[in-house]
Amino acid sequence: MDLFLSHFVNRFDAKGRISVPAPFRAVLVKDGFDGLFVQPALDAPALDCGGKALLKEIDALLESKPPYSREREDLATALLGASEILRLDSEGRIVLGDRLRATLALTDEAALVGQGHKFQIWEPSRFATHLEEAKARVRRLRAELGVKAKEAGA
Repeated sequence: MDLFLSHFVNRFDAKGRISVPAPFRAVLVKDGFDGLFVQPALDAPALDCGGKALLKEIDALLESKPPYSREREDLATALLGASEILRLDSEGRIVLGDRLRATLALTDEAALVGQGHKFQIWEPSRFATHLEEAKARVRRLRAELGVKAKEAGA
C-alpha cells in the first residue's frame, strides 16, 4: 500500500533541516518523484506535501476548469504559484525555507501527518487541536450515519 499513514513529530536541527519519516520517504520513492512537492494548504494552517500522485490530483483539478477561466487561474496561482520542490538530502531531511516556516509559525519542531495521497506539515500544537476537532466531526458524522441507517431500515 503506497499511502502516507500515521503522524510523526520531528525536530528541526541547527541548520533548519527536518527529517521526513522513513515510511513517507518510501512512498515518495515508489511514486518515482525526485524530491518533495510542497505548497501551503488551501484550507488549513499546514503545508501539503507529496509527489506525482499529489501533482496528478492538482492537474486533474485544473483540467476540470475551462482554459483561461478565472477559476482555473485562481487555482493555478494558489496551488502552484506558492509551491516549491524541495530536495531530500542523503539522510532524508529537507530544509523548509523561512517563507514556508513563517507560514506555519514553525519553530523547533513540526508534525508530519499522513493523509493517504499526501502528507501535511503542521505546527504540533495546532495539529493536536485540529486532530481533536476532526475526531469530534467524525463522531458526529458517525452518529448521523447511524440515524440514517436506522431510518432506512425502519
